[in-house]
Amino acid sequence: MISTKEFRTGLTVEIDGELYSILNYDHVKPGKGGAFLQTDLKHIESGRIINKRFRSGEKVNKAYVDTRVYQYLYRSGDKYVFMDKESYEQLTLKKEQIGDSVKFVKENSDIKVQMYKDNPIGVEVPDFVELAVVDAPPAVRGNTVSGGDKFVTLETGAKVKVPLFIEKGDVLKVDTRTEEYMERVN
Repeated sequence: MISTKEFRTGLTVEIDGELYSILNYDHVKPGKGGAFLQTDLKHIESGRIINKRFRSGEKVNKAYVDTRVYQYLYRSGDKYVFMDKESYEQLTLKKEQIGDSVKFVKENSDIKVQMYKDNPIGVEVPDFVELAVVDAPPAVRGNTVSGGDKFVTLETGAKVKVPLFIEKGDVLKVDTRTEEYMERVN
């Protein structure tokens, strides 16, 4: 059991037998009455986001999540196949379990899979990845006042907004949390 004083973004808690991840929280001290913690919680299985209020100092069950390194092998429809690098066992996850950030992950790259009681509940992709540009529209001069942006397609199929000087074949560093272009690597 942990106190609401120990809440932090990304922490996984168990409430009424269900797993939730804390997206954000705010400590509120109203003029009248006791302080409380206002939280946004994401239901692990369904992805549903709820708003829940906890009294200050209230105790909740902390879910002990184990993280294991898997290798991302391939995608088959809405399912993604991973392999445990130690036992070579394969694990198949649905798109709902993974989230949108997997669109920045190349085949054969390492991914951290979160396990709760030996069941997969989600993945942690690296914060930054380096991906090649496979399709980039040409930059047209004179249609911008300052700078300018365009969308390019990366080798994983993801589309990212980049400056006009980026061309096909360039390798880019991309932030998977914000889905933003960071810099050109080559």
